[in-house]
Order: sequence, then structure tokens, then C-alpha cells
Amino acid sequence: MPYIYAMILPFLTIASSSNRGRGVFTTEKIEKGTVIEIAPVIVLNPEERAHAEKTLLYEYIFEWGEDHQSAAVALGYISIYNHVADPNCAYQMDFEHQTITITTIKDVMVGEELFINYMNPDGASEKAVWFETF
Repeated sequence: MPYIYAMILPFLTIASSSNRGRGVFTTEKIEKGTVIEIAPVIVLNPEERAHAEKTLLYEYIFEWGEDHQSAAVALGYISIYNHVADPNCAYQMDFEHQTITITTIKDVMVGEELFINYMNPDGASEKAVWFETF
């Protein structure tokens, strides 16, 4: 089977998120362990990353690479998932195939927002994110 480079389940939607701008929501119940999105990324080298960090993209890019020196602009819905300390989704970065995959780590109910933890791809973390330190 060929590698899947992009996929968004059809029941994911972007809508207003309370005090967060936009967020990703579901119109169907999702079972724990479901891959809900695989998105390609555009990789920025360290010099390009430095430029991007001076723009609005700073709030949407992911550190990228084993050394965390590069950055990735994720396509699909990836950059719209909001942060919480104890999320219902995790994300996996595939540096070789240049993709990010979102998987549910809890059951998610109809109408519920899907969250990731920006500081821990695997799930929960109490480590403060940059926008919580102001």
C-alpha cells in the first residue's frame, strides 16, 4: 500500500472556538485511536524560519527536524487545532515523508472541539506555551 500523504476525515469542520478564534470540530463521534488527519507540510530551513517568525506565521508553524532548527508550515487543518494542557488528540511528525498526523487519544463527542498540546505531541503536558507566559 502506498504511503498516504494527505487525508482529512469528512466530518471535521472549522468553526468559531470560544476565546480562541477558530478551531477544529467534529460533526460525528470519533473513537479513541482514530487517525483523523494526515497533512503535508512545507519545510522551512533555519534561515527561512527566522523570517517566518517575524510574521503572523510564527503562531502557526511547528518546529521541525531532529534538531528542531527548521520549521514546518502545515497544510490541511493542522495549524487550526487549538492547544489545551490535556488534549483529546496527539500529533506525529514524519520528517521523512514531510507530514503531520493527528490521532484521537480520547473518545470525542459530536460537536466537540479537537485539541492538541503544543508542548507535547503525545498528549498532556503542564509545560507553559509561549502565549501563556505573557
